[in-house]
Amino acid sequence: MPNSYTFVPNAYPSGPFTPRESAGKLIVGDGMSAGSGDHYQRRGNRTKAVLPVRVKGKDSSGKPFDELVHTLDVTPDGVRLGSVRRELNLLEEITVFYRQRRIQFRVVWTKKMKGTSEFQVGLQAMTRDSEAWGLNFPDYERQPASQSVPAHASAAV
Repeated sequence: MPNSYTFVPNAYPSGPFTPRESAGKLIVGDGMSAGSGDHYQRRGNRTKAVLPVRVKGKDSSGKPFDELVHTLDVTPDGVRLGSVRRELNLLEEITVFYRQRRIQFRVVWTKKMKGTSEFQVGLQAMTRDSEAWGLNFPDYERQPASQSVPAHASAAV
């Protein structure tokens, strides 16, 4: 199946893609493999999707925050965020706002990006809403969620 492209307005002047590189395009359907990582086994393939979202919660020092970030890839059960400027605690519950949706997540891993003050953050959905992102996940197979979260999920790159 060829990659499909959806035009998304450029929401951020900086980030993983410059406006010239991404040209405001969102690549959907280029799933990433599910087998990377020693500690956390993903339950399905991720779908690359750079979407602007707002995140609210408490950072690692307990201070409330509300900031604009973006997704890097999504599944019906979780999301990987980029451009997060706060360190978050594992198992912390945060709220992600996307369009008119409000979605509750739990932090399952964080990764400090080398040479920057930003983090990538892996989140697991607290509820099951396959329409949360407004994307179709035809090949995604739901499996029972693991009850345990790895103790050493935080890493620096």
